[in-house]
Amino acid sequence: MKIVIRNNSSEGSLWAAHYIARKINEKAARTSEPFVLGLCTGSTPIETYAELIRMVKAGEVSFKNVISFNMDEYVGLPESHPESYHSFMHKNLFDHIDEPAENIHILNGNAADPVAECAAYEKAIVDAGGFDLFLGGVGEDGHIAFNEPFSSLKSRTRVVTLTYDTRVVNARFFDGDYTKVPAQALTVGVATVLSSKEVVILAFGHKKARALKDAIEGPISHYCTLSGLQDHPAGTIVCDELSVSELKVSSYRYFKAVEEAEGC
Repeated sequence: MKIVIRNNSSEGSLWAAHYIARKINEKAARTSEPFVLGLCTGSTPIETYAELIRMVKAGEVSFKNVISFNMDEYVGLPESHPESYHSFMHKNLFDHIDEPAENIHILNGNAADPVAECAAYEKAIVDAGGFDLFLGGVGEDGHIAFNEPFSSLKSRTRVVTLTYDTRVVNARFFDGDYTKVPAQALTVGVATVLSSKEVVILAFGHKKARALKDAIEGPISHYCTLSGLQDHPAGTIVCDELSVSELKVSSYRYFKAVEEAEGC
């Protein structure tokens, strides 16, 4: 596991955007096969998406040969709802870049058969060739996507029930009222994410400090689903000084020394 520590969330967000763009460009230089990218929502990736938009408009990267799959969507929320993940992604990324509409994949939270929708989504990822890179965030309790504590580390795309804590955290997007947050969601599984060739997780702010301590220094456990990244051959957590505040000093020094040696 690689830990990239930046002074603040803005620096971390820029690092992630430039890393993703470099990976897209590197694959484009060696093959005509599409770059398959996993994407997340929430407030954490907004600055990364803004930088990717700038880079596309500046001609520094293109999404014309990128196929993307979003990690989750609420159940029962209309796609046109301002807080649906369909709306979020179009507002914060897709409407501003050159990715073809047919290459954009987001789970249908209003599918007549949610179980079949999840199975088809998982198959579509495989048919696309699997993820080259998955960009994700982490919840305050250490969950990735909507794989909340005690989700199986072998889980795949499925229907999940959201905990009270997650609905409270997300209430800030729903007028502060957690009861307006849908009680269920469709989400890729932990194994879906960890099947990616590379995983990049963004974690910023002091509220993520406990999650990072558990994920980095704790055991691999379904209690903290991000901890599964310890077993990944190319997993990276991009964080800021606030989010690593609970790491041991020796851990912090180790990761900073690796950064310096590798010129990250």
